[in-house]
Amino acid sequence: MRLLTWNIQCGKGCDGVTDLARIVEVARDTVDADVFCFQEVSSNFSRHDGGGDQSAELAALLPGYMAIFRPAIETVDQAGQLHRFGNMTLSRLPVVQINNHILPWSGAGTVRSMRRHALEVTVQTAFGAIRIVNTHLEYYSVAQREAQIKRLLDLQEDASISPKAPAGGPVEPYESQTVAASSLMCGDFNCDVADPQHAMIDQSNRPGLNYRDAWTASRPDRQRSPTCGLYDHAQWIAGPDCRDFIFVTEDLASRVLGVDVNGKTDASDHQPLFIELAD
Repeated sequence: MRLLTWNIQCGKGCDGVTDLARIVEVARDTVDADVFCFQEVSSNFSRHDGGGDQSAELAALLPGYMAIFRPAIETVDQAGQLHRFGNMTLSRLPVVQINNHILPWSGAGTVRSMRRHALEVTVQTAFGAIRIVNTHLEYYSVAQREAQIKRLLDLQEDASISPKAPAGGPVEPYESQTVAASSLMCGDFNCDVADPQHAMIDQSNRPGLNYRDAWTASRPDRQRSPTCGLYDHAQWIAGPDCRDFIFVTEDLASRVLGVDVNGKTDASDHQPLFIELAD
């Protein structure tokens, strides 16, 4: 199983050009992924997308993948026009469950911030059902980011200690739900690997299955590659940083064959990060 995660910055490259076709071309050239997880997908926020629906465009550019877009932000203007912004997951593996978790937004009016979410898509792999959690955490507020991480860990603990398989398929709500204990969580976490927020996840010790950083699970002594700031020096004035991660639950750690970063593209201010799990 191969997965690629990428904060695509609404398709805006370091050349200032917004080009979703370029994003998809780079993503597909990077790895033949079974699952793509994109962050910063915009619909009808003209400053970012020119007034179009990027979720529909990405779906059209990736035929053969089930396209799931869920917003963290969904607002309606005075003309009744809908504006949405959030994460998108596209899977060619069978999708069996979709959940959208709105994350804590404490102190929303006291600091520059926006609502965040985690798009959870359960897919059926050769080794069983796993929950793919595609997220993008708060940039400006450490307190909000820590509250969001706590919520993500709560969700994993709940799923891990109370897994559920559907009794009879999606024939009625009570018997149609799937809750897989195994999980892969990825995205832009807006914290550095040396920050305490990374340790909150990687060193979590809760009941059930805990998350572990897939990079160190596969090659603990390998130097980490930066995932942002390589080419965009206007937004990342401090230079290259590592803020995008893939975490896997402890039962999946032994399946990690490799994790890597495409450091050659400047199609976004972030770099694509990808993983391969053994079947």
